[in-house]
Amino acid sequence: MPRPKMLKLPEVLAELGMSRAAFYRMRARNQGPRLIKLPNGQLRVRRSDLDAWLSGCEEIAAA
Repeated sequence: MPRPKMLKLPEVLAELGMSRAAFYRMRARNQGPRLIKLPNGQLRVRRSDLDAWLSGCEEIAAA
């Protein structure tokens, strides 16, 4: 079974059209997709986590 696609933070920011500072402000408010911190300190986001988070944003906006 293939491993899930892991996105680097710059890839996530580009897809969201968001600055790093805005992303961290959102994370400070306990919002945003789940982050995975690798042993080397780099951050990753699973593609499935980002897609699920975006779907949740669509549901909130539609309410």
